[in-house]
Amino acid sequence: MNLGTLITASLNDTLNVSLPLFRPELCLATTVVLLLLCRIAPLFRRLNSATVALGGVSFALWFAWCDLRGLPGSPWLPTATAVGETLSTRPELFTGLLVYDSLTAYVRFILTGFLVLYILFTQASGIPDREDGADFYSLVLGAALGMCLMASANHLLMLFMAVEMASVPCYALAGFLKGRKASSEAAIKYAVYGAGAAGVMLYGVSLLAGVLGTCHFPSMSLELARITNAGVDSGSIMVLSLGGLMVAVGLAFKLSAVPFHFWCPDVFAGAAAEVGAFLSVASKAAAVALLLRVAYGLGVPVLAAGAEGSLESTRAIAALAETRHFIVYVIGMMAALTCTLGNLAAYGQTNIKRLLAYSTIAHAGYLMMAVAAAVAMVGVSPAGARSAVSAVAFYLGTYVFMNLGAFAIVAMLRNKLRSEEISSYAGLVYSSPGIVIAMAVVLVSLIGLPPLAGFIAKFLVFSSLVEAITASAERPLMLVLLVVGGLNTVISLFYYLRVLKVMTFDPPPSDLVGESVSLVSLPGAVVAALVVPVVVLGLFWSGLYACAQLAGAFSS
Repeated sequence: MNLGTLITASLNDTLNVSLPLFRPELCLATTVVLLLLCRIAPLFRRLNSATVALGGVSFALWFAWCDLRGLPGSPWLPTATAVGETLSTRPELFTGLLVYDSLTAYVRFILTGFLVLYILFTQASGIPDREDGADFYSLVLGAALGMCLMASANHLLMLFMAVEMASVPCYALAGFLKGRKASSEAAIKYAVYGAGAAGVMLYGVSLLAGVLGTCHFPSMSLELARITNAGVDSGSIMVLSLGGLMVAVGLAFKLSAVPFHFWCPDVFAGAAAEVGAFLSVASKAAAVALLLRVAYGLGVPVLAAGAEGSLESTRAIAALAETRHFIVYVIGMMAALTCTLGNLAAYGQTNIKRLLAYSTIAHAGYLMMAVAAAVAMVGVSPAGARSAVSAVAFYLGTYVFMNLGAFAIVAMLRNKLRSEEISSYAGLVYSSPGIVIAMAVVLVSLIGLPPLAGFIAKFLVFSSLVEAITASAERPLMLVLLVVGGLNTVISLFYYLRVLKVMTFDPPPSDLVGESVSLVSLPGAVVAALVVPVVVLGLFWSGLYACAQLAGAFSS
């Protein structure tokens, strides 16, 4: 192929295939440019940066919704096909760096929908102010763009670039409260930990690419299957295992999974509650999607269309059984440790943001359990693997409202009470009963009790573990994860309910500073808009689950 033919083919691929499927990211990138102009160009300085950001994100949300409802199996299509049906092809974008499938479409929709709610929340809470708004939203949307790329990464170099593109703006966001020592300290800790994790992950990428001779996920899985069938020496197996563990370090850092969770409570405590909300929800969704990408990219061979069920497919899936076994045990053990440490460490916290940080760590553990179940059932129970991925997708959808609602209440109380200590919430039921009810709904949903959305989310995760126990070869690990998940749900009751106990039973302090917090206000309306879906999705969850099933079809 000569140079002219190569350039023509690349242009055709970019213009006709890649860009039409890249519209949400293009909207975010364009909005970032406009926000930077709002900061530096005199003509644009008159524009409200929040309005510009909200407009751009709304366009991205619209395109993401159009992509989601156009997937095969979508109930919104005029002639809907079976939910388990996958895309007839998995279009690879930009010469294979990214891939477009049902998981990409779903995570884009979750992220852009979250951004719309997040911008409204930050405007109601007062951080950022008008002067710093352009800088703040540029960082937020820049990080969100990297998170969208994480969800669709199909190449090891894109994996690394997307993680760094999502992480670097977050370092700056953690230190956004200028003049506050705690905020600056949080940003430095976050950057130092992030740099270390990035270096380890990049070295792992080089090891995997060096042994397999490619960075393209589908090619890596096929090469792994080939060399497994041919037989490899113990040295190559050791290098591949070490490279996989090093890549897992970077993923665990983004998930705040044990033992790479140290940054999370300190950063959440030092940064503004608004930044904590962004890190807790958006970063978590993207990291879980990337974990699925890597686990399936290395453990599941992607064959040509029509090869499913063939002898070649059966042999390739069987050849990677040991790889999947390794991946399942790494993810499963980290999930058990992450869930347990997050819930136990939350007990002694006196600051509400540190408590929510450890809560975030614990919920990462629950999500990783479902990911482990999905990978364990590959090749054994495809329907079970789809159900497990659907459980992860549904959990992420409900988590947007649960955790963003919790941080919105924390920000609202901070503005009124001038404190983020749990003890300052004493007696709030007498002065602000509406906000106490809202907090009760959110915290009970985070526990996973009916009839709220968190109960359905955890029920689906535990159901996937039960199915993995009966269908997969990893029965002992799945049983351990099910027991650990159930016990940790019971453990979490105590520290979540302790916050409600302080709000309702403890007498208000004599030196109470601040005023009553009413839901009849703009911030109160934002809190209500986030809390009501937590109740509604607990009762009428079929719509969100239909979307989650579309995401689950990516595993077929």
